[in-house]
Amino acid sequence: MLDIKLFRDEPDKIREALRHRGEETSSVDAVRALDAERRAGLTELEALRAERNTVSKAIGQTKDQAERARSIEDMQRVKARIDALEVTVDSAEKELQARLQQVPNVPHVDVPVGPDESGNVVLRQVGQKPELGFAPQAHWDLGPSRGLIDFDRGTRISGSRFYVLNGGAARLQRALIQFMLDFHTERGYHEVYTPFVVREQCMWNAGQLPKFKDNLYHDHEDDLWLVPTAEVPLTNLYAGEILAAEQLPIHHVAYTPCFRREKMSAGRDVRGIKRGHQFDKVEMFKFTRPEDSPAALAAMLADGEALLQALDLPYRVLQLCTGDLGFGSMITYDLEVWAAGCDEWLEVSSISDFGSFQARRAGIRYRREPGAPTEFVHTLNGSGLGLPRTMIAIMENNQEADGSIRVPEVLRDRVKADRI
Repeated sequence: MLDIKLFRDEPDKIREALRHRGEETSSVDAVRALDAERRAGLTELEALRAERNTVSKAIGQTKDQAERARSIEDMQRVKARIDALEVTVDSAEKELQARLQQVPNVPHVDVPVGPDESGNVVLRQVGQKPELGFAPQAHWDLGPSRGLIDFDRGTRISGSRFYVLNGGAARLQRALIQFMLDFHTERGYHEVYTPFVVREQCMWNAGQLPKFKDNLYHDHEDDLWLVPTAEVPLTNLYAGEILAAEQLPIHHVAYTPCFRREKMSAGRDVRGIKRGHQFDKVEMFKFTRPEDSPAALAAMLADGEALLQALDLPYRVLQLCTGDLGFGSMITYDLEVWAAGCDEWLEVSSISDFGSFQARRAGIRYRREPGAPTEFVHTLNGSGLGLPRTMIAIMENNQEADGSIRVPEVLRDRVKADRI
């Protein structure tokens, strides 16, 4: 959520940011009008309450009964006005907060301006696309032919876009999760295991609500939400807290299954396991001082790249343009791996700096020193990595002519095999 002072002092900055994101700018005027209404109401309320207190004291000291009756009658009118104003101010405050929750973050000045993913910038490509010497199979053919992926049984159990991993593929997925967690903890991240369902407020704090409501799974009876990413519970670990300066930075890593209705994927290629309703992911997350977040973002990007290098996967780094930024992000870098069978680049991580956007929603603050005013921390997150597409790249890039799949060297001890 953006600071209300930004709407008061720099409305044109927000309008420009929204235009660059391809969003309507009318929300800026709506927020400013509600803020002005609320502030005017509060000013009048304070004056009327002060008047009521002063006159109330005077009434107690007035001996003239007629004057006393007039004062009481005046105070009844003041009380009625106060009651009406309190309702008006409360209504304006609630509507203001609802409006603020719907305004996306302001892109960082370094983000390239572009209308959509066509404006993203490829910064670098690392590693060579594999030359297999034969026509590679896509994983939706390769997996079933080896008995590694069963789409039919997944659909029979849970519906479309669910699948079952068998044998070597199940072991490979488990090995990847363990390897990624170990990899990040060795680089200074503190591992946490969080719930896979959260309260509604957690979704608001992380910026999932109201924007992505139609893409989330919700248990209406208990009012709990299945996590679409570990980013949600990780954001909320310190919600409402005031941290000491010496606690920062905080680096966490967590594994969760992720649940998404994927209603927004209409028109996209959803073959195989690219875009399922349930998938596994390991998430990196950081809480930092504001001045430290640019360096923290660069370090997180380096961690994601190092992981792909350890898995010997060719990848490229994209900087997302304004029109392709996530709702809460002010700057994002995507890591995409090459998949030889699909013959395309697949995103396996989005690494983002949210600035104070999530921290303001979640009330996560810190003091630079005892007695100092509180400030909002900055939050950063990135997949480290998303499992389905990482699995796709490993299977398709490491396939042999006989259909077998080489296991990356760093995973062989965990998989207990060099091929599956």
